[in-house]
Amino acid sequence: MALGGHFSVKMGFMTRRKTTVYVREDLLRAAKVAAARMGRKEYEVFEEALERYLGLQLLDRVGRRARLSEAKALERAYRALHAARRR
Repeated sequence: MALGGHFSVKMGFMTRRKTTVYVREDLLRAAKVAAARMGRKEYEVFEEALERYLGLQLLDRVGRRARLSEAKALERAYRALHAARRR
């Protein structure tokens, strides 16, 4: 499906969108080598690196260990946000 010159594809439960980024040659080469050595796709290497950089893997691990329902967690988060704004 074309979206303004970009393409989206549903892979698993997440939609991936094709885009263009500028990356240093040495980083691109290293990512390709890493993907080949691990038997993975290049996009998987880039996604994992971005998730780590953005801290998303940590948030996912913490979320899996939480014993709260999503609704309760959201309620607590809003309570904490409102309390912080009052300070």
